[in-house]
Amino acid sequence: MGRTRAALSGLVGAFVALATPAAAFTAFDPLTRQPLYSTEEAVKAQASPVPREVVSFDGRHAPGTIVVSTSERRLYFVLGNGQALRYGIGVGRPGFTWAGSHSITMKREWPDWRPPAAMLKRRPDLPRYMKGGPDNPLGARAMYIGSTIYRIHGSNEPETIGEAVSSGCIRMTNEDVTDLYNRARVGARVIVQR
Repeated sequence: MGRTRAALSGLVGAFVALATPAAAFTAFDPLTRQPLYSTEEAVKAQASPVPREVVSFDGRHAPGTIVVSTSERRLYFVLGNGQALRYGIGVGRPGFTWAGSHSITMKREWPDWRPPAAMLKRRPDLPRYMKGGPDNPLGARAMYIGSTIYRIHGSNEPETIGEAVSSGCIRMTNEDVTDLYNRARVGARVIVQR
């Protein structure tokens, strides 16, 4: 009798988990307390092929510096004391890679998107303007890099993290970009290496 009751309890627990609406599992924006995704988006899990983790870091950069290694497809947020927080990223596809040293000049939550003229020339089918939100290609957060057209931003295509598919921007999962956004300051140094 005890085994039967335990087995039935397990089945009931599994049924409750399956019957719970997807909205119950929706992640919330820590700043605005709004859902990060619509109910439909909550079902599509945002998973990075590279878990965010603290790693040893030998670079001689001040804490708060962001170092992007496009060849590794990793972004390092320097913590100091020989450590950095490492994130998986998506980078520019062949022909759209770049390197340089700039700083974060602006940060935006759920940014609007206006494709640059060069992108519109390549892709005239793109909208001229897209309001911020879960369907926007810039995702949950964006950090603008110097006077370049590039950003470190979230993505509504988390499956592209770890790939070379962008037009030069640095893509992150929405969870990771929100974490970085909360750590990085306007004026922080951004070093992009190939």
